Amino acid sequence: MFSSVAHLARANPFNTPHLQLVHDGLGDLRSSSPGPTGQPRRPRNLAAAAVEEYSCEFGSAKYYALCGFGGVLSCGLTHTAVVPLDLVKCRMQVDPQKYKGIFNGFSVTLKEDGVRGLAKGWAPTFLGYSMQGLCKFGFYEVFKVLYSNMLGEENTYLWRTSLYLAASASAEFFADIALAPMEAAKVRIQTQPGYANTLRDAAPKMYKEEGLKAFYKGVAPLWMRQIPYTMMKFACFERTVEALYKFVVPKPRSECSKPEQLVVTFVAGYIGVWKGLFARIIMIGTLTALQWFIYDSVKVYFRLPRPPPPEMPESLKKKLGLTQ
Repeated sequence: MFSSVAHLARANPFNTPHLQLVHDGLGDLRSSSPGPTGQPRRPRNLAAAAVEEYSCEFGSAKYYALCGFGGVLSCGLTHTAVVPLDLVKCRMQVDPQKYKGIFNGFSVTLKEDGVRGLAKGWAPTFLGYSMQGLCKFGFYEVFKVLYSNMLGEENTYLWRTSLYLAASASAEFFADIALAPMEAAKVRIQTQPGYANTLRDAAPKMYKEEGLKAFYKGVAPLWMRQIPYTMMKFACFERTVEALYKFVVPKPRSECSKPEQLVVTFVAGYIGVWKGLFARIIMIGTLTALQWFIYDSVKVYFRLPRPPPPEMPESLKKKLGLTQ
């Protein structure tokens, strides 16, 4: 029993790199052992496949632009889809005496505002979270490459979880600045009866009353809420994808079909947030999984380079004596 616990502790993806080295190295050696036919297994290439297979070069301006577009669709569509639930949640927080629960909140809103009332705030939600997705996913790819180049190949592998955390935190910092104005307008529309019904009414009124600060008063709370969540969301997703391809999927990603790769993406996105109460699992887990699925679907559709999960560099294997 204790040996099993120790094994799991060593395999913990959030452990320090040096405690994972032997575990990862042995795993890599196993993956290079002969296959069932007696032939050596094909090693996975760290770089993306041949450039001619893709529509652009990895790390190019077009690559980052299309990643940002994927983020726009990923976050904009999913958050707009749950506007009714978000509206009721915000009203419950502001006036818990009137909106006593989810079902009661829906009932009161339908009675007072009708079905159209459930869509209040959809425009700032779509615009705000589209901008957030653009920065969240687009800048994440930028910072991941930037920090990886700063660390070098070996340290990138050793500290890859820290790399994911740093890149996602940096991206979310800018994403929340982009989201804040629309989030402020959305909250006014949804929680202050009679203030405004549309973004066209709310934005000029807010600027007239308080100036630009009206749109950015909530950016600090957004950072406090969103940055830790995004750090865990991206780091858990990256390490879950790595674990699925290493221990669950019976073949390298380069040999998987596009639909198979998208299934792995969806499952990894769901597992990455498998914490909390049942309702939260269903809502947040599904929302996050759909975001990753849409984002990866855009990469597939536009034929963007998608490097395989990271493997220990050959130079590091030699230093550790893991190669002959």
